[in-house]
Amino acid sequence: MRRPGPQALLSVATPRPGLPLRPARPRRPPPPPPQSTSSPAGQPWARPGLRASLPASGSQERAGEGTAAQGPRSLSRLRAAGALAAAAAAGGREVPVPARAVAQSRWLELTGSMAGPRARRGSGLGLLALSTLGLCLMLQVGAKRPPKTPPCPPSCSCTRDTAFCVDSKAVPRNLPSEVISLLLNSNKFTLIGDNAFTGLSHLQYLFIENNDIWALSKFTFRGLKSLTHLSLANNNLQTLPRDIFRPLDILSDLDLRGNSLNCDCKVKWLVEWLAHTNTTVAPIYCASPPRFQEHKVQDLPLREFDCITTDFVLYQTLSFPAVSAEPFLYSSDLYLALAQPGASACTILKWDYVERQLRDYDRIPAPSAVHCKPMVVDSQLYVVVAQLFGGSYIYHWDPNTTRFTKLQDIDPQRVRKPNDLEAFRIDGDWYFAVADSSKAGATSLYRWHQNGFYSHQALHAWHRDTDLEFVDGEGKPRLIVSSSSQAPVIYQWSRTQKQFVAQGEVTQVPDAQAVKHFRAGRDSYLCLSRYIGDSKILRWEGTRFSEVQALPSRGSLALQPFLVGGRRYLALGSDFSFTQIYQWDEGRQKFVRFQELAVQAPRAFCYMPAGDAQLLLAPSFKGQTLVYRHVVVDLSA
Repeated sequence: MRRPGPQALLSVATPRPGLPLRPARPRRPPPPPPQSTSSPAGQPWARPGLRASLPASGSQERAGEGTAAQGPRSLSRLRAAGALAAAAAAGGREVPVPARAVAQSRWLELTGSMAGPRARRGSGLGLLALSTLGLCLMLQVGAKRPPKTPPCPPSCSCTRDTAFCVDSKAVPRNLPSEVISLLLNSNKFTLIGDNAFTGLSHLQYLFIENNDIWALSKFTFRGLKSLTHLSLANNNLQTLPRDIFRPLDILSDLDLRGNSLNCDCKVKWLVEWLAHTNTTVAPIYCASPPRFQEHKVQDLPLREFDCITTDFVLYQTLSFPAVSAEPFLYSSDLYLALAQPGASACTILKWDYVERQLRDYDRIPAPSAVHCKPMVVDSQLYVVVAQLFGGSYIYHWDPNTTRFTKLQDIDPQRVRKPNDLEAFRIDGDWYFAVADSSKAGATSLYRWHQNGFYSHQALHAWHRDTDLEFVDGEGKPRLIVSSSSQAPVIYQWSRTQKQFVAQGEVTQVPDAQAVKHFRAGRDSYLCLSRYIGDSKILRWEGTRFSEVQALPSRGSLALQPFLVGGRRYLALGSDFSFTQIYQWDEGRQKFVRFQELAVQAPRAFCYMPAGDAQLLLAPSFKGQTLVYRHVVVDLSA
């Protein structure tokens, strides 16, 4: 007989309109389960609530071809799946059954009821339906299982959205990520590092109170985008890192009470932040310094904070001694000329704007050079090389051959023992003067004319001159000549005679090794270094100089005032101690000691701006030539 198809079976299960429902043939009850010596409750079929049981082995053998077609392996799998499904149902859990599984089970029941005697052969299909239903139940149970909550740290008590930690040695890690409120009270840690609250992106309330915390890192609160309330009350904080609250975009309440804030430059940023923030901050008070003690931080005037300072830091070391340094610009490039008697040369260095260093460029032979003075006249580069022995010369830079060539000699009968060179311009004409320190020589003035420098005037003969300083103030060019054997002499330029005329002496100083000048406001000052005795700072009073300050400087042969970004300094060298840097105090109208540099036996100081780098060069007679950089330090950062 032909077996009916699925459509025919469904048509029997569902009555059609107008046709009477044919009664189903009564089903044969399943055989009873086999008895076991174990407790009935331990077997799946002994538990209440089961609507189907696994057939006994004898029944499976009588099932016929339906079961035999699946093979023993499939049968064992179906038995296992059915047993799992029965165990899940016997556990008392109400598990939703997928509609598709219900439909499949119902279809099997209908096919079994209509198959008649052949239903025994289809018992394998019923077993398959139960197995499928069991697997679906297992998948549903696994999908509904909630995620595992990370454990609460040992020193903390946690709920779903709150954590409270006491006696922790550090900020606890692995807190539940859903925490909204965190309390860290009475703990043992004294500082909190960067990213201490990583992973708590939902945190809104953070209370770090009644601890002994004395330091926080700049990025302690990084990542807390949801934080609205922060309390650091009753700790031992004396300062706070600049912009520590910047990551807290929506912070609405902050409590800093009960800390020992030191209201110095480190707190200046906090005063500025409090003046502009929308965060509500409880009143906080200064514990120090004494002038701000018990003052409210919010009310401190910003003008009371002097937080900008400067420093000279070693920038580059030139591994050779030198006795003079002269920077100059030529063809838009920056160069430096150094006199190196030990190397028998005038060394020309070029500033590398990419590497930001001084690099070797060229050398001029000079066996006993004491000064190399560059001059750019009518776009032509000249270098005056002064030597103790063998005569002095003038070299010209030839751009075609890219080398220096000797242009002319300097009269050796007039200039016997040069010690210093000074170049300047008066009424459009170029001059240079040579200070002669011999007993038989004379300090001399040379003037540029068409294609060379020619002797123009002899000054101050037989006086062992050591230094020259050109001063062009009030439209009256002056030349000051210092000497180791007498007081410095002041010469003033006569436009009618086109020569310098002696104007007077600086009688306050019997001898001077070096002379320099500077202007501060409307006043003109002279700085004179002495090898024996104190160096002097003098102010011009209209008709004479008066002493303003004496600086201890035994063994000094060089000093140099210079201006960097509105700050005036004085470098004072010595053969017996380190170099001292002084800074000008505008209120007191005096120099105050600022810094000590490890430069021994300097013979000159030279300030050289190189792009954004402000450099101070210190040529040393006994050691390396050092290059220092002037840096500005914001103490409130």
